[in-house]
Amino acid sequence: MATIVAPKLTYRDLQAMPNDGRRYELVDGEVYMTPAPGTRHQRAVGKLFRALSEFAQARDLGEIFLAPCDVVFGERTAVQPDLFFVRQGRLSIVTDTNVQGVPDLVIEVLSPSNAAFDRETKLQVYARAGVPELWYLDPEERTAEVLNLGADRRYVLTAKLSGKADLVSDALPGLSLRLDEVFPG
Repeated sequence: MATIVAPKLTYRDLQAMPNDGRRYELVDGEVYMTPAPGTRHQRAVGKLFRALSEFAQARDLGEIFLAPCDVVFGERTAVQPDLFFVRQGRLSIVTDTNVQGVPDLVIEVLSPSNAAFDRETKLQVYARAGVPELWYLDPEERTAEVLNLGADRRYVLTAKLSGKADLVSDALPGLSLRLDEVFPG
């Protein structure tokens, strides 16, 4: 009986793939295609990017990045969070082509087509890499979850928010962003 062995790809292999207009992520050498998000997702991402960028720039805290932008955690793992933040003193991990290291905050805006991947597969990637703070925003449910990484490299849900609740962040001290401003109407 023959056994089929699928080779594990590297980030270099991923970069060498022809550009077909799709977003790809690499997790432990396996390639995952990320479907195009819907308009609710994109509206939430846009509002978050504007609000967080203005906040971080006004206080010289660091920089907010927007997908698609590769965050490379190793030779066989590179993902594209919807948004992420790198503190001012750590901006050396940002190169001209990607980010080589761990952001201080990662934000995933959930879509029905990829929520399970974000909550399961990418959650484990972020935990192994040591991302200290992770947000999940759900435009369908109009909710947000804030997770912080414990010493045991497991995430602890520190806030589950809805309505007019304020999003606050250890990574962005002083931030208070009303959730209903991210998900208006």
